[in-house]
Amino acid sequence: GPVKAPTPAPPFRRVDIALGCSYVGEDVRGLLHASGEHPATLVLRGISVRDDGNLDDVTEYKVPQKNPDSSSPIVFEASAQSVSIPHAESMLHADCDGEEVNCEISPYSFQRPGEGPCHTSWFMATLQLSSSISIALVLRGPHCSSWEEEHDATLHPKLRIPMSKEGTLLTTVEFQSSSCNTSLHTHLGSSVTLDCRFALAPSSSFSSLEWRRQHQGSGHSLFWYQVGSTGPAAEPKVHVDVVELLGSGDASLSLQGVSVGDEGTYICLVSTSLHQAQHIIQLHVAEPPRVHVIPAVVSFERDVTTTLTCSIAGYYPLDVSVSWTQKTPEDDAEIPLSNARFSSHRQSQDGTYSITSYLSISSATAQAPASHSCHVSHVALAEPISVSAHLKAPEQTGSEGLVGGFIATAIFIVVLFIVLRRKAAKPKSEQLLRASE
Repeated sequence: GPVKAPTPAPPFRRVDIALGCSYVGEDVRGLLHASGEHPATLVLRGISVRDDGNLDDVTEYKVPQKNPDSSSPIVFEASAQSVSIPHAESMLHADCDGEEVNCEISPYSFQRPGEGPCHTSWFMATLQLSSSISIALVLRGPHCSSWEEEHDATLHPKLRIPMSKEGTLLTTVEFQSSSCNTSLHTHLGSSVTLDCRFALAPSSSFSSLEWRRQHQGSGHSLFWYQVGSTGPAAEPKVHVDVVELLGSGDASLSLQGVSVGDEGTYICLVSTSLHQAQHIIQLHVAEPPRVHVIPAVVSFERDVTTTLTCSIAGYYPLDVSVSWTQKTPEDDAEIPLSNARFSSHRQSQDGTYSITSYLSISSATAQAPASHSCHVSHVALAEPISVSAHLKAPEQTGSEGLVGGFIATAIFIVVLFIVLRRKAAKPKSEQLLRASE
C-alpha cells in the first residue's frame, strides 16, 4: 500500500507565562521578613512552546500597575533568550490541566547597606509543580552599566534596585536546572534514574556536579565531578554519563540494584563559577508481601481446636495490615473475626520484614463448610491480598462411629437369626403335614 506521510510536528510559538509567586527575602534595611512572604509575579517573556491549537486565547502579559508602592506585588520580568525553559507547556496550561504551581522568589545575592547603587542583583526562582516537576531559575537583575547610563532611573520602592518605566524588575535567566521526578517509588533489585538537567547562558560556565544522599540524619556523597579533574568520584552502584553531562547538561544519576539501604533523600547540586542550584528527589523503596495460609484445607474433629497460620513475609516498609474473616454458604458477606494473634515483626538480612498471624477455630463454635480468609494490605500492593483456608464438614468418627457400627452389627445379627430360624422351622412344618396325611 501507499506509504503514509509522517504527521508533521506542531509549530512553535512564543508566549508570555505569568506565574503567581511569593517573594521571600530582605527588605531595604537588609532584614529578613518575619512572615517570609510578599506577593510577587514572575513573567517569563517570549517562551517557545508547541502550538497545539489551544493558544488562541493566550495574550501578551500587561503590567497591571505602573507605579507600584511598597505593598504592591513585585513583578519580575524574565527574558530567556539564551536559556531554554523546561516544562513550559506544563506551566502555561497549569490552570486548565488542574496543575498546581508553587513559585517562590528569593534574593541569591543582595545589595547591602553602604554598597552604593551600582550593584548587580541576583535572584533565585524556585518552581514546584504538583506533578513532581521542580525548576530552578537564576535571574540576573539590572547591570551596573544600565544604571550608569540612566542616572534618572527609578528605584523599586521595596527592593531599592532599578525598575522599568512600567514598574517591573527586568531580569534575564542565566542558569536553569530541573528535575521531572522529585518523588520516586521503586522495588527491590530494580534500576532507577534520578532526573536532573541544566542549561546555562553563554556568560556562565559549568563548574561541578555533586550527588548526595541523606537518610535518618546522616548523609554522604555518591558522585562528584569537577571540570578539569581526571575523572568522577562515584560509588559502585551509581553512574552519571559525563559525556552527556558536559554535552547536553544531563546530570541524571542511574542507580542499579536498588536495596532497602538506598531509600532516602537525594540531592543534585549543579554549580557554576558564580552560582549553585539544587534539586531534592525522594526515593521510596516498597516491596510487596508474600502471603501463605496453612493448612489450606481443614477437616473438623469433635472437640478439637485447629490453628490457622497466615505467614506474611518479604515486605517493606514495616507498616502492614492483617485481618481475618469467615464466610459460610448462608452468609451474604464475610464476617470479621477479632480473635487472631500475632507474632512480633522480624527483619531479614535484606531489610524486609515478616510477621505471622494465628487464628484458632473450634468445631464446637465454628460452622462447616466455611472459608476463613487472611487479608493483607500494604503500601506496595495495588489492592489487598486475600488467602483462604477451607473447612470441611465433620465426618463421623470416634465414639459415634463405634455406636453406629455396633447398632448396625446388632441389627444384622437379629435379622440373620430370624431368617435362619424361619428356615429351620419350615422343614418341621412339612413333616407334620405329611404325617397327618
